[in-house]
Amino acid sequence: MPVEGATSKDYHPDSFWYYPWGKSVTHKGVDIFAKAGTRVFSATSGLVIFAGQIEMGGNLVFVLGPKWRLHYAHLREIKTSAFSWASCGETIGTVGTSGNAVGKQPHLHYAIETLVPYPWRWDGDRQGWKKMFYLNPIEYLRAAQS
Repeated sequence: MPVEGATSKDYHPDSFWYYPWGKSVTHKGVDIFAKAGTRVFSATSGLVIFAGQIEMGGNLVFVLGPKWRLHYAHLREIKTSAFSWASCGETIGTVGTSGNAVGKQPHLHYAIETLVPYPWRWDGDRQGWKKMFYLNPIEYLRAAQS
């Protein structure tokens, strides 16, 4: 679990690829709710390829992990730097409301994007072509907890 103290009760089990979802149209991750400032851990070991701010995502950290997968989230505070190594379970930031989460309940938006597309996942609807590049983080969290 990438959020300190969080459990499966802190996110909605059907929120991945939910439509409609604000400016991003389709929800491409899972929101794990927690108190602002709660520690966020790297969900995998990997190279931090970005640690900074973008308009829609706010404070972001991208960790390039095994199988060319990017694990990322918007944060309140970033506690790592680009081109550093993040070990699984290492603190990379804190839960917050940056980017398009401003004014919403504090949460970690956690997503897993792959650089190698999975064309059989295209569903032809609601930004379906983009689904080839995203894995369901809820399945990943469930597997890690069992």
